[in-house]
Amino acid sequence: QVQLVESGGGLVQPGGSLRLSCQGSGRIFSAYALGWYRQVPGKEREWVARISSNGGTNYDDSVKGRFTISRNNAAKMVYLQMDSLKPEDTAVYYCYAVIGGTPYWGQGTQVTVSS
Repeated sequence: QVQLVESGGGLVQPGGSLRLSCQGSGRIFSAYALGWYRQVPGKEREWVARISSNGGTNYDDSVKGRFTISRNNAAKMVYLQMDSLKPEDTAVYYCYAVIGGTPYWGQGTQVTVSS
């Protein structure tokens, strides 16, 4: 069983930055593909970024150049550095891990971008 716990959300002004963290578990954490989704109430969950087991990264166009995903396999952590935040980035952010084709989710952390 894999468990994922997010932290680091909060209220930030437009143009500001936040760093989300996700603590994972599992003996072979380094082998997992990891990533982040976000969801606004009433809308479908939206993919944000992913990082492969070998460190390759991909981003949705809406966050490319502003967000950076990274991982620390020794600490079993995945991070999302969010810069130049916009009000439309407001959402609950979820980290995920894909293991053998099965996705596992954290409980989410709220990010609110507002003046």
